[in-house]
Order: sequence, then C-alpha cells, then structure tokens
Amino acid sequence: MRERRKIQIATPSLGKEEWQALQEPIESGWLTQGPKVAAFEKAFAHHHNVKHALAVTSATTGLHLSLAALGIKAGDEVIVPAFTWVATANAVIYCGGTPVFTDVDRVTFNLDIQDVERRITSRTKAIIPVHLFGLCADVKALRAVLRADISIVEDAACAAGAASHDCSAGGLGDVGVFSFHPRKSITTGEGGMITTNNDMLAERINQMRNHGASISEEERHHGSRPYLLPDFDVLGFNYRMTDLQGAVGLVQLGKLNKFIDERAQMAEAYRNALLDISWLRLPDEPLDGRHAWQAFVTYVNPDTAPRPRNTIMEVLQQQGIATRPGTHAVHMLGYYQNNYNLHPQDFPGAYDCAQNSMAIPLHNRMSKEDFTYVVDALHRL
Repeated sequence: MRERRKIQIATPSLGKEEWQALQEPIESGWLTQGPKVAAFEKAFAHHHNVKHALAVTSATTGLHLSLAALGIKAGDEVIVPAFTWVATANAVIYCGGTPVFTDVDRVTFNLDIQDVERRITSRTKAIIPVHLFGLCADVKALRAVLRADISIVEDAACAAGAASHDCSAGGLGDVGVFSFHPRKSITTGEGGMITTNNDMLAERINQMRNHGASISEEERHHGSRPYLLPDFDVLGFNYRMTDLQGAVGLVQLGKLNKFIDERAQMAEAYRNALLDISWLRLPDEPLDGRHAWQAFVTYVNPDTAPRPRNTIMEVLQQQGIATRPGTHAVHMLGYYQNNYNLHPQDFPGAYDCAQNSMAIPLHNRMSKEDFTYVVDALHRL
C-alpha cells in the first residue's frame, strides 16, 4: 500500500541566500524602506520592462494606493471580476468608490470582456482585470471596448513574471499591482509592488505611500539640513516596505525565471498525466504569452465527476493532499450580498467557478514522489 504523504497546496521556496541577505540591513540598522527596497524596485522594474516599480506593504495596499492616486472617490464606479480574492473589490470601497462586478470566463477564470461592455456607465472611472492564478487577462482586447478615460489597474497579484502579447504583466495597463504573499511564486512574507510607465502617477504613488510627505526618508537622513521636515499637501498612507523585505525580495526575484520554468514543467506534466480524467478540466499554457503558474487550478465537471467537488477535496485531504477552491465569488460573500443586494446567480460564471474549481498542489518544493502521489490519488477517484 502506498505510503500516506503530506503535500501542501503551496510552500514558499527560501533558503540560505535569503537568510544571508538579511545580514546587511540588520548590521547597518536601516530596517525601514531604504537602499534594499530601492534596489529591489529597480530590479523588479527591469525584469518587467516598466519605467517605475514602487514597493508597498501588500498587494491590497497597492491596489488601494493605485486607485487613490488615480483619484477614485465617492460616486465613481470601478469594474471588478466577480471571481477573485475579496481584496480586489475591497480596495474600491476603501476609496469611497462603488465596485461593479462583471462575470468571468469559465475556461480562463478571467473577466468576460463581453460582460464588461454591459457594465460600463458614465460613472465608470477604472477597471481591475485580474491575472488570475498567473494567466494574464486579455488587456489588449479589454482596452478596445473601453473609453479612453477609463483607467486599467492590473491586479497582477498572482502574475510576477507573466506576459501577454510580448508585454510583461504590470505594463499592460495604466498601473499594475503584484503580491509577495507566501502562496505566490516569490515572497517577502507580506509585501507588494506597484508598476507603471506613467511618470506623474509614479511620483504621486511614491508620495502617497509615505504619508504624503514632500521629501523622502533618504533625503531627510542623508541631507545637510537636519532641521528639515517634510510638508504634507496630500493625504497619504504608511504603506512602505521594509529593507528586510527588500533584501529577501532581491534574492527571490533572481530566482523567478527558474521558479516559473519549474512550475511550467510541472503544469505540463500534470496535463499529460491527467488528460485521461474526462471529468477534470485542466488549465492550458497561453499561445500568446507566459503563464506564471502561481497555482494549478482545475475544474471539476459537476455533471460527470464521480463525486461532488467538495467530497473529492475531502477524500484528497484524508490522503494527505491539500487542495483549495480556486478562489471565491466575491458577490456571494456576506458583506457584498448584504450591502449591494447581490445574489449567487447574478454572475453565473463566477458562481460556477467558485463551486467547481479546485487547485491541486503546485510549488517549487514538490518532489517527483509528491507529484506521482497526487496523480495516482486523482486517478483512484
């Protein structure tokens, strides 16, 4: 009988290099945003072929900050997919705006552009396409149906290193936001990055992430006028990344291409090994870009599967295999149902994906034995 294993849905891949990288900021005493964050930002911008990268405390605060810098306020509408992590919609509310949900494509899990067209009104000021699970939304097709004054804010939380039409995630829209949570391909514990090619927007974001200060911490501490304090002429936030995180992020970024290559190989192996399971739909590699493979999210066909999705997940859990729903349908969550009078079938694609998507283990610390164990368990169902 096969030995029972314990296989996590995701595990961060960190080692001695990350540990050693912490030494310099610890010894220098510069722990908050400083030279390591600046180096991480420069390297991240270069990797994603954008002019500006600005580190923040999380992708959630990055979304909030980006929308605030774009001037989103009460009365403004921002279109968001109904199938995404709740932070995508929450960030709109933080600014006083109104999230307007749109349905998603059941195959890609990304927003349905035809449905987007139906949601646009005179109050629409921005849209947040989500590059879910590392697959870029079709921002080029999206831009074709939008007015020129509607800003595109990429929720690229899952998509570090991804690309579409030879353009990196984070440079497809007006501004992009990435996550470095431990479930992502590279991590700084918590943390995020904002990218943009817009000089004025970058300057505004840079100021607003530091309380709205007119001068940076580096200028204050290294300048010749110790009495100098910044002026504050805009409302800002304390959304700065620490240099400890920046040091780890630099090391992790250097491994990103290797991580994605390994995940892509595993995704291809999954597709080959599970192709004969007719009730399980598998995600594909895009023809016109690069999937970042933050997660390998399948779809359990409720009409042909041997058991309901939740039962399958319970059986796999009993065998030591962690799984998760892809993500949730935000319009089905209590806060949004209660405050926006939403119902599960308002967005049937998002509802279906929430009920039947299933992420299986995919990360850079998976062994060949782990992979074989997962594949065999799925076949035994």
